[in-house]
Amino acid sequence: MNRRPLLSFTVCWVAGIAAGCLFSGRSLLFCLAVMLLLPVVWAVSGGIRWRAAAVLVMGLIVSALYWEYSEIRNVSLLPEVLGQSVSELNEAYITAAGVIASPVERDGDRVDFVVKLSGIRLHQQGKQSAAEVEEGETAAGAVGSDPEGECVIVQLKLQEKSEIAVAAQWQRGDRVVIEGELIQPQIARNFGGFDYRAYLLTQKIHWLLKGTGTASVTVNPQVSWEPSTILRWNDKARSVLGAEMSRLFQEPHAGYMKGLVIGIQKELDPETFRQFSQLGLTHILAISGMHVAVYVGVILVLLRRCRLTRETALTVTLLLVPVYVLLSGAGPSVIRAGIMSMIALLAARLGMLKDGLNILAASALMMLVWNPYLLLSVSFQLSFLVTAGLMVYTPLAAPLFRRLPGWLGSSLSVTIIAQLVSFPLTIYYFNQFSLLSVAANLLLVPFITFLVLPLGTLALLLGRVWSAAALLTAQLAEILNNITFAAVEWVNGFTSGVLIWASPSILWICLYYCLLYGLLHMLKRRTEAKLVPQFMDDETRPLAELERPELPGNIRGRAERNDVLNSAGAANSGRAARAFQTYPPTGATRWSNSAAILCAVGLTILLYKGYNAEVIRDGSGSISYLDIGQGDSSLITTPGGAHILVDGGGTVSFGNREEWRIRRSPFEVGAKTLLPLLKQRGIHRLDAVILTHGDQDHAGGLQAVLEGMPVSALLFNGTLADTEPYTKLMTTALDAGVRLYPVQQGMTLAPDEATRLNFLWPELPADGQTLPEEVEDQNHESVVFRLEMNGRSFLFTGDMDEAAEEAILRSASQSGIKQVSPIDVLKVAHHGSKTATSADWLAFWKPSAAVISAGVNNLYGHPHGTVLERLAVTEASVYRTDQQGEIQLRVRSEGIAVRYRLGDKE
Repeated sequence: MNRRPLLSFTVCWVAGIAAGCLFSGRSLLFCLAVMLLLPVVWAVSGGIRWRAAAVLVMGLIVSALYWEYSEIRNVSLLPEVLGQSVSELNEAYITAAGVIASPVERDGDRVDFVVKLSGIRLHQQGKQSAAEVEEGETAAGAVGSDPEGECVIVQLKLQEKSEIAVAAQWQRGDRVVIEGELIQPQIARNFGGFDYRAYLLTQKIHWLLKGTGTASVTVNPQVSWEPSTILRWNDKARSVLGAEMSRLFQEPHAGYMKGLVIGIQKELDPETFRQFSQLGLTHILAISGMHVAVYVGVILVLLRRCRLTRETALTVTLLLVPVYVLLSGAGPSVIRAGIMSMIALLAARLGMLKDGLNILAASALMMLVWNPYLLLSVSFQLSFLVTAGLMVYTPLAAPLFRRLPGWLGSSLSVTIIAQLVSFPLTIYYFNQFSLLSVAANLLLVPFITFLVLPLGTLALLLGRVWSAAALLTAQLAEILNNITFAAVEWVNGFTSGVLIWASPSILWICLYYCLLYGLLHMLKRRTEAKLVPQFMDDETRPLAELERPELPGNIRGRAERNDVLNSAGAANSGRAARAFQTYPPTGATRWSNSAAILCAVGLTILLYKGYNAEVIRDGSGSISYLDIGQGDSSLITTPGGAHILVDGGGTVSFGNREEWRIRRSPFEVGAKTLLPLLKQRGIHRLDAVILTHGDQDHAGGLQAVLEGMPVSALLFNGTLADTEPYTKLMTTALDAGVRLYPVQQGMTLAPDEATRLNFLWPELPADGQTLPEEVEDQNHESVVFRLEMNGRSFLFTGDMDEAAEEAILRSASQSGIKQVSPIDVLKVAHHGSKTATSADWLAFWKPSAAVISAGVNNLYGHPHGTVLERLAVTEASVYRTDQQGEIQLRVRSEGIAVRYRLGDKE
């Protein structure tokens, strides 16, 4: 506190905001009370003055109140303005007027932008005609009530290819009148899933406005200068730079170089991003401190070459930093780097002493005062934590690499510390970490930073001045990009190096950083002790023996200061003796060794616990009926820890889409929902995947699962589907070494002693048939099995039809089985379609509960009313993913505990 008061205050400010975010009510008061005690204890112990403690206490209280104040203000005004409840406004048809407050972005047949509302009117009688919308509504504020500048996201689906040119003319600052459907953003429908509504809440956005075609939008261009005009100019400049990149580079290089040089990531190839993400290299693709440092360094060198004075060069560079921040997209990481650079340049210009941690603290404090919700941004957290970690941990690690050449030791220490510091947040948000990440960063980051990035920037600068030279430079950059892509793909080929982690708790993350600091600190002390010659206090020694060996920079600085003290204190032998005795004695070395071992052991145990966090230790199993929309997917975890995935959902496409409608990164259930859920829960390997049949709404999502996670075995119905996705899925499985098993009636699978799967369908193949045949009606051939776990029974039915049900009942009758013991839970077939779940089927199994997997407001009307009536007759409890989201069952021998994501049992 005494050396860095701003840093201490910023830490308290962050802690207060975090407490307000994580807790509420009595929990918040208790948390604040505990944190407020810390400055008091610090003052009592004499570490800081009482005045400083009071400042820290005020920082904690004010920041927590500031968060609460922001939360109170962060509510939608539309229900009050329109006199409707939130549920009544959801899916209501409105006409809204306002100003475009963001760049207008198009992806395929969808256009997205943010509108700051100035007027809104609710359509009481449904959709109005276009003439009614346009009549008298071209001026801002002419539409209904004033929502006081609330922002909404507009999602416009284009109907014709010609509308692309119309939407391309829209810009930030244009006044618009839009007719569309007001939609509340989707919340997380699975435990641990992505919460889109909560994400938009951090941007103070509460509604989506969905329109159809450019005819539903009336646009008036901006005519007068406003403060937002600067951002409008910036959007145009970024658009021009992006177009120039597209002219100079071929795909996928154009999208890659746009992200690398000017921060435009929307056109980055999804596969390239996935490859870089797996190796922890995504920070290269986002404008960050590295880019700002290169930018500032190049400008300073050029200005000094132009013979400008040091002060003038610093001033000009200081003024140019905001320009680069705006041109690069002004993300949290580049804003942080820009603010830090400006403070450092100003301090250098004024000749003031500067401290990296204080500059970092000032940047964080300014950003959080401007917008406290930035604390929840992944980019903000990674940027500040990694930067702070490099400042704190790198000096501790530097002595460990003293035997290496200076440049290599410095590079290794920075790279390793950056990976160690970012590790907890990486596994918390992305749930995977590559053991080869350090090597990839060590080799590729300098290669890209000092070769590819300058070449891309040079090509962009030469583009309008010397086209031939620009194209030649771009070709050279593409050659280097190809080397980069090949290296990344080759390293990613070692799939065993990618570890999947469950999202850790905040306590786990704090313990990790504490143990890491303790380990590095003790190792540093041990290294320093070895570098210092040891003498007995009463030993007579020549002056030559007092010469120090060559030490690392931070140790050498301390030694030089001690030498100054010794020479200056020749008249005071006691003070000279104390100065010499500051070096650690032999006992301190032994203590450092013991402490380092304890920290290493603690860190090892912590990592082991974190990696195996998903293991169930109470002898229970679990079944999760996942909400993946209009599809089917269930996850079974046995008491022995085996993981079995039944189906994977899938996004169904209707017909061949025109090329202009295809989006760069369309929503795909497997990649965007299913695989992240499996990783978030720390599942390292799937012991089996059961594909009930080949329809896309059951098989489509498994493609991403097979590509992103180890799978031991794939069980399927023994038939083939004549579709390209199904063929690709089976090819991927074979290439990955997954064992394929066609299941048949009468087969069993026993993952552990407490679990058994009995397969009831499909029926045995005809005599002599050995090869799988192609079957068009996959529903009838769905895999059906009864799961026995801890003495409880569950029936999984896929999309079976009544004919398959009758065949199973007939087979049971022929075997002399007239009645079976009732099952606990029935997975209703075909999403509750009327083509299955007959009365005879329900009477045979007598389920106590039933689960229906169906999408919200699906086009098929699932579940059908007749099926619900049949279930009501059996008095079975009914759970539905369209109403309750994910449904989880914890299976114990004494009973089944049920919870679901939406509703009272979350």
